[in-house]
Amino acid sequence: MIIDCHGHQTIVPKAHLEYREAQKARLENPALPQPPKPNMSDDEIREGIEANQLKLLRERGADITIFSPRASKMEPHVGDESTSLDWSIACNDLIWRVTDLFPDNFIGVCQLPQTPRGSLDNSIAELERCVTELDFVGCNLNPDPSGGHWTSPSLTDKYWYPFYEKMVELNVPAMVHVSGSCNPTFHATGSYYIAADTNAFMQFIEGDLFKDFPDLRFIIPHGGGAVPYHWGRYRGLADMLGRPTLNGHVMQNVYFDTCVYHQPGIDLLFEVIDIDNILFGSEMVGAVRGIDPETGQFFDDTKRYVDALNLSDVDLAKIYEGNARRVYPRLDSLLKKRGL
Repeated sequence: MIIDCHGHQTIVPKAHLEYREAQKARLENPALPQPPKPNMSDDEIREGIEANQLKLLRERGADITIFSPRASKMEPHVGDESTSLDWSIACNDLIWRVTDLFPDNFIGVCQLPQTPRGSLDNSIAELERCVTELDFVGCNLNPDPSGGHWTSPSLTDKYWYPFYEKMVELNVPAMVHVSGSCNPTFHATGSYYIAADTNAFMQFIEGDLFKDFPDLRFIIPHGGGAVPYHWGRYRGLADMLGRPTLNGHVMQNVYFDTCVYHQPGIDLLFEVIDIDNILFGSEMVGAVRGIDPETGQFFDDTKRYVDALNLSDVDLAKIYEGNARRVYPRLDSLLKKRGL
């Protein structure tokens, strides 16, 4: 079995987009009525999934995608806590409908109703709803709800501890994932995403989060940002700062995906990072959708790069299935109930 740990619903029905636009219009004019929940048929949802993510999943040889709302449209910086909660519920309910229509191919991960400097109470409640009622297996945690202005405390700050306590209670990991950038100095997918990934890793080095939460698990996407490429820098900084070695201090709790869109990058990732800390992911129909003119293949067909590594059967099994089942124990339980 091949499990893709990083998928987003980037193609959604028109009614879902119209609901978001109505939310934003009401922010501009509070006299407008609260928009009703979007009304979408199963056929509309099927059409978008079958023509995009499901089609590519089958063509590229994977089986299951851990699926979440479109990251760039989470937009926690838009509106207030009520707006963010309503939008998150709408997005997560749509993911649930996808998982209900295609249970063999998609398993849900939730968006959180975060706001800049806001309370995490709504995020805790929504995580619990999605996990206990919708059978989701994790969440996307945004380290910068401000959308590129970096107003939130470090991920190791006690501000986050109530949310981490709920993660541990529910036994779910979080993918560290920012949303769209409202700061024009950050290109969303080319700069902001990679900076956030890298920044999260450095915060974990500087703090002692995993002493307080030894069972907490994070996936840093996009191949870990700049971290594998600068592994010596982070090892050296840990030493200079008097921190423990990375293997014991961070890498028992942190994992990277394979959303790296060229062969030399994948080669480096696997040369530097332990095989037990890498999960297969593609983010397909996501940040980079075109065909690489140097290879004639899609940039985001990451399975090709992994297959080209000529890993042993044991290591391939870890990358394609075993590591995901270990990091997402609720996924493992769902699959076991299905005899998989």
